[in-house]
Amino acid sequence: MRPSGRAADAIRPVSIETGVNRYAEGSCLIRCGETHVICTASIEERVPPFLRNTGLGWVTAEYGMLPRATHSRSAREAKRSQSGRTQEIQRLIGRSLRAGLDRAALGERQIVVDCDVIQADGGTRCAAITGGWVALRQAVDRLMQAGDVKIDPLTEQIAAVSCGISGGVAMLDLDYAEDSTTGTDANFVMTRNGGLVEVQASAEGATFSQAELAEMMRLAAAGIAALAASQDEALGRSG
Repeated sequence: MRPSGRAADAIRPVSIETGVNRYAEGSCLIRCGETHVICTASIEERVPPFLRNTGLGWVTAEYGMLPRATHSRSAREAKRSQSGRTQEIQRLIGRSLRAGLDRAALGERQIVVDCDVIQADGGTRCAAITGGWVALRQAVDRLMQAGDVKIDPLTEQIAAVSCGISGGVAMLDLDYAEDSTTGTDANFVMTRNGGLVEVQASAEGATFSQAELAEMMRLAAAGIAALAASQDEALGRSG
């Protein structure tokens, strides 16, 4: 029995509230169980130096946890002294969102997606990617409505979910109690249609089999479909 009482193939309750920041071009508060993340998307009419005069756009991400997002207070990170974990996660978010982006269609501009964890109970990077895409979608819609972008640059709908194996049983969408004790855990970033963007999987103490990986991938695909439906609902779109 999982600590939460959920079935092995059940995700946590998900809600996505849009328009939580009056200034950002796109914003949402995503709640995946007790993990809550605010995501904002900001449009900048410039690109990093390596993309100047290429006609290509860019999407990048920043990620952080508020000091009391966890059970005990953590020190607030300055950008120049970010932990390796924080840097790795924000690079993952950026890569994931760019996987569904036509950079030429976006044009020579940058969209920065900020993901701020206000409460953590496992799966913060997955929630940030899922909510980050919603904020990005809103920002792109604003560009299209203004006529600044003619062709929709978002080619794929992106979401992410975790899986794990405990006692030989594969489970979907781990909370902290599970993530901190499971022998195998994985994060799956996928498109709405099941295309794989990135898979992060590791074992601690014992290896896992190809069959177990396949079972986690099957669970993840079902979880991504549910998350995509929540994204659609938040945006008022049909799937």
